[in-house]
Amino acid sequence: MPSEILTARLRLTRPAPADLDEVFAIHHDPRVWLHYPSLRHLDTAATQAMMASWDRSWTDAGLGSFVARLRDTGEMVGAGGCGVRGVGSDGAVWNVGYRVAADHHGRGYATEIATAGMERARELAPDRPLVAYLVEHNTASAHVAEKLGLDLVHRVPDVGNPDPSVMRLVYADRELTAAQQEVALG
Repeated sequence: MPSEILTARLRLTRPAPADLDEVFAIHHDPRVWLHYPSLRHLDTAATQAMMASWDRSWTDAGLGSFVARLRDTGEMVGAGGCGVRGVGSDGAVWNVGYRVAADHHGRGYATEIATAGMERARELAPDRPLVAYLVEHNTASAHVAEKLGLDLVHRVPDVGNPDPSVMRLVYADRELTAAQQEVALG
């Protein structure tokens, strides 16, 4: 399976070590983490760990998060797509994710990135559910999940969130088994 996809405006590629600084810059920007500031990357070690998990998904499932660059300029605008969670278990799901640089919010890039990842995930393992999980007060992310055709299937307290009042939402393309819910929330 190729590790590059061209969309109307973006070049999506499998992340490489050379992408670290640009991925870190996006994940370090407090404007990107308005809805969950405690997840902001404060050093490149957090970004390296995240990129290592992306790489494991690519190795285990043939698909993971992409880095997204504008086709016309090469500027990195975000990352996302579909990575596998719970590989090897009865609860394995495709995790639909998207993180876009703050200067590029509101232009539809998250939808474009996630759509490409979902299409590839459906080619690779169509029986594996597609899920997106987010915090309830992130209405922009929920709007993207809904534009992707995902439905709200689960709402629970966001365990581990520094704010105990925050609720976690799980969107999916189908009903989830108990094992899939556990992986989606884990």
